[in-house]
Amino acid sequence: MADVFDKERRSFVMRRVKSEKNRSTELRLIKFFKDNGVTGWRRHYKLYGKPDFAFPKAKLAVFVDGCFWHGHDCRNTKPKDNADYWSEKRLKNQRRDEEVTAVLQNGGWRVLRIWECSLSAKKIGALSVDAFV
Repeated sequence: MADVFDKERRSFVMRRVKSEKNRSTELRLIKFFKDNGVTGWRRHYKLYGKPDFAFPKAKLAVFVDGCFWHGHDCRNTKPKDNADYWSEKRLKNQRRDEEVTAVLQNGGWRVLRIWECSLSAKKIGALSVDAFV
């Protein structure tokens, strides 16, 4: 189906769409924490890079990275339309991820990045509780 907007109008509309975070993946990780007795985590902790979860006492920042947005090709999700734009967008996100990780590590924090796909019902069992302590 053809887009009802021209390219400029579609860009305008898409810039107005604001993220509601990766709520479903965060909820899956919260369930994992609760089911496995993992404590000490905080959401929305004021820390550079805005980690999805922080364990302040352990100085651990946890990011749940969306596979598409952060460049994980687990599902081979490379759009054919506007391919150059999306490739550049993902590259910028990866560079920012590297910078955030470096800043936090230089501040004495451990950084754990979890791919969205690893929180699927089939794969979450492979996640280790030891990573969060």
